[in-house]
Amino acid sequence: MNKPKVFILGAGYGGLVTGTKLEKILKSGEADVTIVNKHDYHYITTQLHKIGAGTATDTKVALPISELIDPSKTNFKKAMVSSINSSSRRVTLDTGEVLEYDYLLIALGFEVETYGIPGIKEHAFQIRSFRSTKAIYHQIHKQLALYKEDLDPSRLTFVVAGGGFTGVEMLGELAEGIPALCQNYDIPSDLIKIIAVEAAPSVLPFFEEESIDYTNRVLEKFNIDIRTGAKILECTPKMITLENNVEIPTRTVIWSCGVKANSIIQDCGLPIEKVKLPVDSMLRVQGMENVFCIGDCALFMKDEKSALPPTAQVALQEASVCAENIAASIRKSPLKLFEYHHKGSVASIGNLAAVGKVGKFRLSGLFAAFMKKVIEARYLFILGGPALILKQNLNLKHGSVKLAAKN
Repeated sequence: MNKPKVFILGAGYGGLVTGTKLEKILKSGEADVTIVNKHDYHYITTQLHKIGAGTATDTKVALPISELIDPSKTNFKKAMVSSINSSSRRVTLDTGEVLEYDYLLIALGFEVETYGIPGIKEHAFQIRSFRSTKAIYHQIHKQLALYKEDLDPSRLTFVVAGGGFTGVEMLGELAEGIPALCQNYDIPSDLIKIIAVEAAPSVLPFFEEESIDYTNRVLEKFNIDIRTGAKILECTPKMITLENNVEIPTRTVIWSCGVKANSIIQDCGLPIEKVKLPVDSMLRVQGMENVFCIGDCALFMKDEKSALPPTAQVALQEASVCAENIAASIRKSPLKLFEYHHKGSVASIGNLAAVGKVGKFRLSGLFAAFMKKVIEARYLFILGGPALILKQNLNLKHGSVKLAAKN
């Protein structure tokens, strides 16, 4: 009897953790599990801002998939998904290979939402993947070097568009990372301008007023120019234009204003709602017995009006239940209902400050920064246990990570 074929599309938080948990749940020979990902490494999305500012080494953020899975239990294919045909149960890869599945997990992650603003897609830098964020780091170096040639102040102006979690964390890392880079180029750090642009009335608009005030104080201490209630109308290679014809000369715009589900799901023959795949309480795509979806592509309604947000915390909790339900489907056993439990949120503002809320407790300052590191360590523990935590913190050697030609 042929073993059921399980394909996991995407090796982000949801896909990879589902795969590693299936390794523990499934018995030897019970199923043929394959993870498909366009890179041969997994990157820690919540740490990408450190790569952009150069405040963390690549090996702290990008981890070879081969070191995170058990190759005797899980296969890995490095490829991009070109199309999904749910009626024929086939997935076509960019290599031309066609995969026939019995069970499918769609965990393809997000794409950046530009809201149709002219020039953002072409000229802004995105915190979207390891490679796209690494491009920010190279851009900073490039502009510092070119400033030495033409003394154009726009080269030393760095704009972060978006004052949510990712934007605030990027601002903090830039404020700490760029002055160190300035020393290498013999440029006075007081010439650097870091500008935060947020369309909402405040940064972190979903936080309480006390947390917003604390964040503003820290950013101002870093000499960051905060411009809230400001919408970007256009981005060119040399400037951005805000409402009321305000122009900011800059060569570097870092975009962190929103995400959307991977566009591949739009033409896969599955139901689409709010440009995502609606899933039932067992994380199966509605109307499907053998197709699951978690993470950024999934629309899971927590009540009649609102859906779960596309966060790492949601994807991790979904992954745990999804692995159990895939195994249960293979065994023809009852599936488990998914219930999300929000454990709190913490945003770092540089290395020594953070702001957040865990349960009923509002956190800020050094203790919040410590809690952020605890959260990071917890994910490493989920992914690879104590051994991975030690490897990361002792800077033990990983396998090499090569940047692919595609994002």
